[in-house]
Amino acid sequence: MNMWNRTLETLSRDEYAHLQLKGLQKSLRRVWTNEFYRNRLMRGGVASPEDIKSLDDLKKLPFFTKEDFREAYPLKMNCCERRDLLEFHMSSGSTGTPVVMAYTKNDLDQWAECMARCFTMAGLEKGDALQIMPTFGLFNGGFGCYHGARKARLFTIPASSGNTERQIRLMKDFRTKGFVSVVSYVPRIIEKLDSMPEGERDLPYLKVGIFGSETFSDETRRRIESRLGIECFDIYGMTETGGIGTTGQDCQCHSGLHVWEDQYITEIIDPATGEVLPDGEYGEVVFTSLTREAMPIIRYRTHDISRILSREKCGCGRTSLRIDRITGRTDDMLIVKGVNFYPRQVEQALMEIPGVKDEFQIILEEHNGITDVTVNVEAEPGVTGHTVAKHLRERLGFLPKGDVFPVGSLPRSEGKAKRVIRRSV
Repeated sequence: MNMWNRTLETLSRDEYAHLQLKGLQKSLRRVWTNEFYRNRLMRGGVASPEDIKSLDDLKKLPFFTKEDFREAYPLKMNCCERRDLLEFHMSSGSTGTPVVMAYTKNDLDQWAECMARCFTMAGLEKGDALQIMPTFGLFNGGFGCYHGARKARLFTIPASSGNTERQIRLMKDFRTKGFVSVVSYVPRIIEKLDSMPEGERDLPYLKVGIFGSETFSDETRRRIESRLGIECFDIYGMTETGGIGTTGQDCQCHSGLHVWEDQYITEIIDPATGEVLPDGEYGEVVFTSLTREAMPIIRYRTHDISRILSREKCGCGRTSLRIDRITGRTDDMLIVKGVNFYPRQVEQALMEIPGVKDEFQIILEEHNGITDVTVNVEAEPGVTGHTVAKHLRERLGFLPKGDVFPVGSLPRSEGKAKRVIRRSV
């Protein structure tokens, strides 16, 4: 299988460890020059960067969180000269002060390197047409894909988001081989294709779909692959790590997400205690960057739930550790009638019901401290609310209400889908 950077993607465990210790110590010396980082580290018990003499000492460092980024808004975490900054991106800020990530030239090169690895891992080669559907703007998705596509020498179609009819036309006219999108937008493409005249409902050149920013079930993956005739890939990265693709992606073996270990140290911790968990146990993903300049991250708590699957060589030939695909977030776990579950589990269960389509909503209504849940879903005629509720009870352990709507009835979104709606009664 092709690799973008065979040397760094096939290092031995000892070579990765050597690079990680050097990168960690360099990052600590860099952030120590910044007052915000230095005060945070000192409050966490670190007297000097020289305290960290081995990778085992990583646990001496305090955790950083999204709240640190918000407190440091806009650029208090910048560790370089202002004149060396070339670009910045940030989160939507819909739940508070936005998270800002600034970039030096080397940071942008690092981002492009990670994305080029992801595109190559998905089977894209020089000259292949890549359609970029994430928005170009303050959100990092569109520009991250663009930086990586340029580095990988792909034929870039900067379509940005929305206008499904145009997206399909571009795919056909420019022979798009791969596209990047949020997975919840793909049903819009499929619906539009299915409404077209016979003979115009396929995308014959399309082979690769790369999806980020949202979790999705294996059943959703299979549905998309079957209808579009493509191979789906799960790309991983966030604003705080530097953007889309910076932390990894699954390969064509689809046996977990490869993390770029020459770029990041990965830990899985118990969300309640902060203790590092053994390989194989589910917990919260924590990243420490090794090469970023403007805003390195130190033991950053992502809130994402996963586990380390393997540190052995993968069938694709890469030797970096693999983590499980993200199952949910510590802050999106739902608790109803004493049962804990994640939206992805609801999706997985719904996709198992014949006739159920891709669009659904989880509505939580709280009344006098008691939460009721209703799952609204689109389905073909013949699927009843009783059928949906019964299957969800078997899979999730409690009986929700189940309402079924005709296909096309529930609200659509051109971007990330809003699956959970909370209401007070």
